[in-house]
Amino acid sequence: MVDSQQNVKKDRPVYRNIGLAQLIKCRLPWAGKASILHRISGAVMFLLLPFILYLFDQSLASELSYQKFQAFTTGNILVKLICLGLIWCFLHHFCAGIRYLLLDLEIGVERSEANRSAIVVLFLGLALTAVVGLKMFGLY
Repeated sequence: MVDSQQNVKKDRPVYRNIGLAQLIKCRLPWAGKASILHRISGAVMFLLLPFILYLFDQSLASELSYQKFQAFTTGNILVKLICLGLIWCFLHHFCAGIRYLLLDLEIGVERSEANRSAIVVLFLGLALTAVVGLKMFGLY
């Protein structure tokens, strides 16, 4: 009886490295997408914090430095797009952070409510970014 138990091969899970192509094909729920974007936006803001603080410091140093900063940002569309990306990072991170605080208070923890709140966070971040972007590009 002991020999027959040893000869039975058990199916064990195989863990492989996941490549970027496989990660893109992975179907995540909305809450998973919001979570990943929350982490990415936080990492981007953290990594660019010295650059952001430097620009903020330069804009407040004097009236002349503010005018130079304003001329640099208004004349260059690439700088505007980078600023718009940072604005999205901040707005998404802020909205998702509020969502996670509510989840910590056990508000909206059911699967359907969590998916709904994740969709709201994703689209609210994009909508607020669009409003700021329209103002930044002078459309209103």
